[in-house]
This record gives sequence, structure tokens and C-alpha cells, in this order.
Amino acid sequence: MTSFEPSGTAAAYDAPYDAVVLAGGGARRLGGADKPGVRVGGRMLLDRVLAACADARTTVVVADPRPTARPVRWAREDPPGAGPVAALDAGLRGATADDVLVLSADLPFLAAGTVRRLLAALRTAGAEGALLTDADGRDQPLVAAYRTAALRRELASLGAASGGITGLPLRRLTAGLHLTRVPDPVASFDCDTWDDIATARARIREHDHVLDEWISAVKDELGIDLDVDTGVLLDLARDAAHGVARPAAPLTTFLVGYAAARAEGGPEAVAEAARKAAALALRWAKEAEQEGSEGSSEGSSGAAADRRGDAAPDAG
Repeated sequence: MTSFEPSGTAAAYDAPYDAVVLAGGGARRLGGADKPGVRVGGRMLLDRVLAACADARTTVVVADPRPTARPVRWAREDPPGAGPVAALDAGLRGATADDVLVLSADLPFLAAGTVRRLLAALRTAGAEGALLTDADGRDQPLVAAYRTAALRRELASLGAASGGITGLPLRRLTAGLHLTRVPDPVASFDCDTWDDIATARARIREHDHVLDEWISAVKDELGIDLDVDTGVLLDLARDAAHGVARPAAPLTTFLVGYAAARAEGGPEAVAEAARKAAALALRWAKEAEQEGSEGSSEGSSGAAADRRGDAAPDAG
């Protein structure tokens, strides 16, 4: 058992991986509610998890099919409700990559960066699995990356030794694996109770998180897969509001997005359109300053002339 320390090996993430998401539990502590469908920040918990592993080669969700933000494959343990080991076995049948990400469907703060850390830990530490640990240092086997062959080996061994895998806990499966740990108290936070849901909903509205959360939600809702520099757009909105008029801010950022889409460009096209619009807004502001300065100067000259006229009227 080891703890992973980042080594800066970006190449460790390049190989393809598959993802298995377990979303068919009974949610007893939520009163039997449809936990994967509970919304946090306007998005279903399941969709938030699927966004974090969007670049998986194949994503298998073990649950009854439902509409999701992106296409996935569906599987079901037999019988339904046979437990997490049986569900993992069902999902693993659709995996073909050497590495597989295994996730529960109730992780509101899981992000793509955490997925990359898990995969890098798995591939650089010579381990058979890389698990997140929570704030109390406990293993989270459903926020983990595994060697697919190692999971299949342990599933077969466990089934043979126990006469089947129905109802078995995941710790029986992971006990036979060489594991490394990745501490992350935020990404490992899961929603088992309504208090957990309330905590997650409150956290995403905190000042440090709300903007990123909102933009991620909007992109998910609109089906947009584009990373842009939000700082550039915020600066543009400020320049348009101050240099032109307050309502110009949202209209200008919309037009920048539209221009980038017409150019069929990515983040670079957004940045270029924003640069042009910001330069235009600054020219407007400069003209307004010049007009104000010239008007003030003319007014001063006229007033001085009037004063001179009053003091020495024309004799003619």
C-alpha cells in the first residue's frame, strides 16, 4: 500500500481508458430516492460524474437506462440489486481498455483533473489500482482507476472462493490488489444523505466556486465542449460596460461567441474575437473621454470670452 506523489509525467495519461459508473443502488439513506437523478447545481449527479470522464473510450453505466447529457452504454447486474461487486462485474464486461476508471454516480465534485491524477498514479506507481482517500484517510474504491486484467482476475478468484459474488462488499475484491492512494477530500465527497446533498449545493454557490460551476453547467446544458479563458470574457464584459453602456456587456460577449462559432474555431477563435471587441470598446471609451475633454475646453474658452466682453464692451 503506497501513497502517490505527482511526478509530472503527463504521458502517463495519454493511453486510452474505459469508465464504469455504478448508478443502480437503492439509496436507502435518501429514502429510496433516485440518487443519480438528484440535481446539484442544476445538473444530475450522474451527469456531473459523466462529465469528469468524458474522454473515456467507452463509458458503461450500470443501471436502468435513462436520458444522460452524453451517450453511454448501459448494463445491469443479475439479479438487479445484487451489490457493488456484481454491478462492477456487469460493467466490466463492456470494458476493452487496459485501464478502467470505476466510479459511483454520487460524486458532485469529481473533475477531469482528478481522473488524470488517478490514471497517472496507476500507471507510474506500478500498482493494480489507484484509489482516492477521503478527509479521514479512508479508501474510496468507487473513485479509483484499476488495471482491467487485475480486476477480472480478482473477480474470478472471489467468485470461485465464495460460490458467487452476489452481495459481496467491494473491500473483499480490492483486498487482493496492490494499491496506491491519492488523497483528495473534495473529489471523494459523496452524497449518501440529504444533508450531504445540501452541503454540496451550498458549496458550489460559494464565491470561489460559483462561476466555474455555473459555466460548467451551462456548457453541459448546451452540449458545448469548449474550454475558454473566462478571465478574457470577464475583462471584455467590463470594458464594454464601462466604455459603451452596461447592457453592452452581455450582448458583446454573446456576439464574440457567435463570431467564434461562425469561424468554426476553438478557444483561440474566442480569444481573437474577444481581443477585437475589447479594442473596439476601448476606442469608444477614448472617444468619449476626448469629447468630454474638448467640450470642457470649449466651454471654458467661451466663458472666458464672455467675461472679457462684460468687462470691456465693444465701443462700436
